[in-house]
Amino acid sequence: MLYISYSAPFLSIELKEKNEQWLITAPYYKEWAFKQQIEAGDRVLNVDGIQIEDIPSIKYDSVIRAANELTILKPDGKRMDIQINHEDIPQQFYSVLIVPASYFFLTLIISFYLYYKQRNNTLLSLLILFILTVSLAYVSIGASSKLNSIGIIVNSGSMLLCLVILIHFLRNYFLFLDLHWQLFNNIKLFYTIPLAAVFLSIFSIIFPFKKFVFSNAVLWLFFLLLIMILSTLMICYLKYKTQQLKLLLISIIIPFLPFLFLYALPEILFHRYFLSADICSIFLMLIPFSFIFTQLTERIFDMEYFITRLRYYVSFSFAFTLWLLLGLYWFADLSISKMAEIFFFTFFSLTVLFYAKEKIDYRMRKVLFSTKGDYIHRLYKTVDRIGRVIKIEDLLQKFVQEASLHLEIDCVYAITYDYKNHQFTAANKSPAYLHHHFNEGIIERLQLGDIKRFDKYYLAFIHQDLDYKRILVIDHNNSIHLKDEELLWLELLLLYLNNFIENTKMVEELLEQLKHVKEADKNQLPWLNKLLWFRFEEEKYQLAQELHDTNLQEQLHIAREVNALIHDKNTMEIQSKLAKIHDHMIASLQDLRLYCENLKPPLLDTLGLNAALEKLIQKIHKRADFVLIYTVDRLYLEDERLNLMIYRLFQELLNNALKHSYANSVEIHLQEMANGFEIIYSDDGVGCDMEAFRQSDSMGIKGMQERVQAFNGQFYIESAIDEGMSIRITVNEGSDILDHTVHSRWSSHFIKGY
Repeated sequence: MLYISYSAPFLSIELKEKNEQWLITAPYYKEWAFKQQIEAGDRVLNVDGIQIEDIPSIKYDSVIRAANELTILKPDGKRMDIQINHEDIPQQFYSVLIVPASYFFLTLIISFYLYYKQRNNTLLSLLILFILTVSLAYVSIGASSKLNSIGIIVNSGSMLLCLVILIHFLRNYFLFLDLHWQLFNNIKLFYTIPLAAVFLSIFSIIFPFKKFVFSNAVLWLFFLLLIMILSTLMICYLKYKTQQLKLLLISIIIPFLPFLFLYALPEILFHRYFLSADICSIFLMLIPFSFIFTQLTERIFDMEYFITRLRYYVSFSFAFTLWLLLGLYWFADLSISKMAEIFFFTFFSLTVLFYAKEKIDYRMRKVLFSTKGDYIHRLYKTVDRIGRVIKIEDLLQKFVQEASLHLEIDCVYAITYDYKNHQFTAANKSPAYLHHHFNEGIIERLQLGDIKRFDKYYLAFIHQDLDYKRILVIDHNNSIHLKDEELLWLELLLLYLNNFIENTKMVEELLEQLKHVKEADKNQLPWLNKLLWFRFEEEKYQLAQELHDTNLQEQLHIAREVNALIHDKNTMEIQSKLAKIHDHMIASLQDLRLYCENLKPPLLDTLGLNAALEKLIQKIHKRADFVLIYTVDRLYLEDERLNLMIYRLFQELLNNALKHSYANSVEIHLQEMANGFEIIYSDDGVGCDMEAFRQSDSMGIKGMQERVQAFNGQFYIESAIDEGMSIRITVNEGSDILDHTVHSRWSSHFIKGY
């Protein structure tokens, strides 16, 4: 392409045919034409020794695009032979040859550099292909503008191929960011578009009289692909509001605006452009480099980090310097030149001071300016996700995933050193590989909170006990340098992880003891006996309190009535009084039977959960002053203990509604889920203050929460004074019941304590 561009200077002299003569209407380079005495109305006789009438394309494209020699006949009959060199028209020499060639070789050098710095990276490979294709499209402009067949094919194909590769890159980048890609995922279909452009270019060569039709078709395809990319990015940015998508939009939209509005759209709509393609394409050169500076792993150049800090510090420095100069102008008689010197000295000094303060704060107090506004929020979210894992191996795996995602590095893994066997182990890494790259001396030097950089990797201390030492490995291969804020994020996360592992080990030890407990060995775990004894005593106390407040009071009242009847001398009223006492005794027996049914629901084992719940709801209907709305799905649960738990939850929720809600309407629904069930309760009663409620010792709510947590469920409650109460309970069947419960309590206690 460069050779074709150099073969003849680019002229772009427009002609018109008049009486079978080709006359010049408008030379593109007017200054050169003036020096050569070329004017509108001059007749062109020969181009590079070929008569103008014998040039095949002249009838369909009335432009002399390139030539080394022109023969012109002036209106006065003077014949002129003009020799043309590249030096005669330096504008075309730079725009068509020098600048495209420099750009291509620059992108080629950068592509090799990036490829050898970070291999086996799909996003980086696509980005390299993108910048090389853009440079190929740019370097082929000279050949295409001269209507060279190969130049037309290469330019049309590469111009559309770069957009398709950009779409491919964006799809993979969205997957990397864990965002939903709006277009269809079959990228292979997009690659048929550049092929279509190649075929259209071939047709334009075979049928030159249809050249503008085929050229406009290629431009329309380019325009549609560009609109598709911009609209997709705009929609996704409005939906997700991420900084990465904002940078993508800026880096694509701004360089494309001149090409779109000054060349592509005017050429499509009016067949006349404001700026030529070679000039507009200079702006397009910014796109690949803007991608490098803003999106490319930001590990090599890291421009966003430095620019953001510079803008932050410069703003403060400028404001304070301006305030200082106003003070000096007011109180001191200084010349303008002196004030300018003070301004630049103060401004520069303050900027340097802010940078120095940042380094001192980080070293001394671990306080750091962050370019990411959600830095602390992301740390909390990461801790929350890691805290949900219940095994040490899963903890390490989850931590590695989070570190890889946050640091945007693929090769992150955890190694475990066995002190007894002196062996290294890691997922997806062979022992031979680990022993070749790591040694015991390096591992032994790492202590809590240490993150050390070596030639090809970072090592970070995770956890150590009597048997094992666990280390995080970040394999950078000299291609990255972790920023201070990333090091601080990793250091804090390592402290959390160390505590998580300690708590998990304690829980695993307790669970291991529980698994080996037998009836004859209960005395070996006094803490377990004490825990069970306290729990039994708590349940007995609650039952005794309920019987004392209800059935026992009824019995005492009946005893007093009978005692009064014994000493009553009025025999006429004994019959009626005995009937009242009998009714009281029947009611008391009914209450006692109800307590027995509550302790062991008889219908639950015989007729099933639905029948037991229907009977319970009927009893509530008789006693309630509110409207009760309910639905009960038929569940198919493998664990029969869940039936009893559901019954107890309904029982507790409805009893609370009877005693405490003072509601006009109560709703309760049991709904089937894919892996379990869901209970939704709501009322329009008096509600409660949630802060005071959390500080109180409510046995009913506490009991429900413990039941739900024992089955690895989730318990949500919302309420406010005079705004009712809503409770949502979800349970997934088939989870590790006790393990997760104990781990969750340990994790929550740790986080609250911290």
